[in-house]
Amino acid sequence: MPTPHDATRLQAVFDELIQQSARAPDARQAWLYLEAAHVVGQLRLRPHVRSHWHMLRLAARTGDAPEVLGQLFRLALVPLGHLSGRLPIGNPGRANVSAFEPMAVRPELGGLIEQARRGM
Repeated sequence: MPTPHDATRLQAVFDELIQQSARAPDARQAWLYLEAAHVVGQLRLRPHVRSHWHMLRLAARTGDAPEVLGQLFRLALVPLGHLSGRLPIGNPGRANVSAFEPMAVRPELGGLIEQARRGM
């Protein structure tokens, strides 16, 4: 069972990844940071919603209509996933993957997560 210290540390890593997405030099890199943030935050309701909100904003900013629709769908699903306890662990949260499929964390996302942990 996670301790309050673990939750605080995870929140700090999540926040760092969100900040990095805002500073990313291009949309491709911003997406990677947001996907990593989603993986870190998906077990807690507020960070999970925040990751999809930031993804929705990036999709809108880049004019990616399928991603906008996918993020709206995921924002609607987040509370249900938390209430039912059925969250797809490791899933990067993008519209190009199933919203229901657990996945192994991709190496590039794992690297960004580790980099955010070390930077604290």
